[in-house]
Amino acid sequence: MHRIGKDRCEAICQAPKQNQNKTHIVMQPEIHHSNNNDAKETESPQTTRSLSAPDRLARRSFLRRLGLGAALLVPGAALLSGSSKALATNGRQRLNAGDVAILQLLAAAELIEADLWQQYKELGGVDSPESGYRAGLEILDGDQPQYISDNTDDELSHAAFLNAYLRSKGERQVNLRQFANLPPSQVSFVPQTGRLTNLKQLTVDTSWWTRYRSITNPDFGATFPNAVPSLDIGLHTAIPRNDDELGDPNNPSDHVKAIAFTAGFHFGYIEQGGTSLYATLAQKVTSLEVLRILLSIGGSEIMHFQTWQDKAGNATPLTDVDPINNSTVTFIDLTTGQPETLQANLIMPEPCEFISRNLPPCAIIRPSGPGQLDARGAINSFIADGLFRGQPPQFFQLLNSLASAADAAEREVGD
Repeated sequence: MHRIGKDRCEAICQAPKQNQNKTHIVMQPEIHHSNNNDAKETESPQTTRSLSAPDRLARRSFLRRLGLGAALLVPGAALLSGSSKALATNGRQRLNAGDVAILQLLAAAELIEADLWQQYKELGGVDSPESGYRAGLEILDGDQPQYISDNTDDELSHAAFLNAYLRSKGERQVNLRQFANLPPSQVSFVPQTGRLTNLKQLTVDTSWWTRYRSITNPDFGATFPNAVPSLDIGLHTAIPRNDDELGDPNNPSDHVKAIAFTAGFHFGYIEQGGTSLYATLAQKVTSLEVLRILLSIGGSEIMHFQTWQDKAGNATPLTDVDPINNSTVTFIDLTTGQPETLQANLIMPEPCEFISRNLPPCAIIRPSGPGQLDARGAINSFIADGLFRGQPPQFFQLLNSLASAADAAEREVGD
C-alpha cells in the first residue's frame, strides 16, 4: 500500500458532526448494536468510519503516557472503560505503558473490523437470504458466504480477547459505543442499528494486489499501481443500499455484481492492513506474552488476507455506473493474459528486498517498517478508504491519539 499523504488525510478528516446519542457496543462475550431507527443516509464528501458489533459471538466466534482521562475521553462517553486500580492487585505483573498503548490501539482496530464484517455478514454471510448480491459474491468463490461469516467471528473474538486481556492486567478497555451512529443499509432484513463504519461510500486502494506480486518493498520506498484503478477514484458502495440492489439470485445484474466485486477487493484491502499492522507493532512490545498475542492474532489476519487475495481475482469483466454515488467502476479479467503484477493465481508473496539490499530477496509480509502501515499509517489508510465517512471530529481525535501512543511505544530491554 502506498503512503497516505498528510494533506489528503487532513482534508478527509474534516468530518461533519453527527448525532452523538449513546449506543451499546460492548466487547464482551455478547455484543450489541445501538438502536437508531432514525438514522439517515449521509452523502457527505468527507470520509469517516464507524463500528458495529454483531448480536452474538458465533461459533469461532493507550494510554497512560498521553493522559487518557483528559486527552482521549469525549464529553459524555467513557471511551476507555474498566478499573485499572481494582485489578492491579491481582498478583499479576503489570504491563508497561507502551504495551498497553499497542493493545488498546489493536482493540480499537478490531472493533472497527468487527463492525464492518458484521455488515458484510448480514448481507452476504452463510445465514443471509439468497440474493443477487450473495450470488455475485459466490462468483468469486462458492464458499464466500462461509468465509465471510468465519472472518466476522474471528474479528469479534479478537476484539473481545484484547479487551478482556487488558482488563485482566488492570488496564482500561476500549469502548467505541458512542460513535456507532452511522446509518446501516436500508435493506429490509438488515437491523436498523447504528454502525461505526460506512461501506456505502468507499474509495478502495487496490495497490496491495500489485505490491505482493512485485519484487520490490514499500519499506524501501517502492510504490505500486492499483489493480482496479477505478475503485481508487470516486465513491463506491460495497453493500446493497436498499432492496432494489439485492438483485435476482438467479441472474444478478452487472450493477449488483459490481457491488459484490467491490466488496471482494475491499475484503483484501482490510485484511492486508491488519497483516502489516500486527507485524509492525510486534517489534515494539516488551512483554513476551504480549508478543505472543500479537504474533498469534497477526497470523490469523494473514490467513484472512490470503483467502481474500485468492478470491478477488475471480471477478468477471464489467463496467458499471452508480447513479447514487455518481461513480464508474471497471473490472477486467485478471485470470488470463495478464502480466505477473496482475495475474490472479499468483497469490504467494514474491521475494523482495528485506532488511538490506545487500541481502538476498526474501518472501515476506510487507510493509513492516515505521511510517507505512504502523498504527498511524493504518488509521490514515482507513480514513482515506472512506470507512469513517460521517463520523464526528472527536472520533478521529480518539483514533489518532490511540495510534500516536502505539507508535511511540518502545521495546524495553532489561539490564
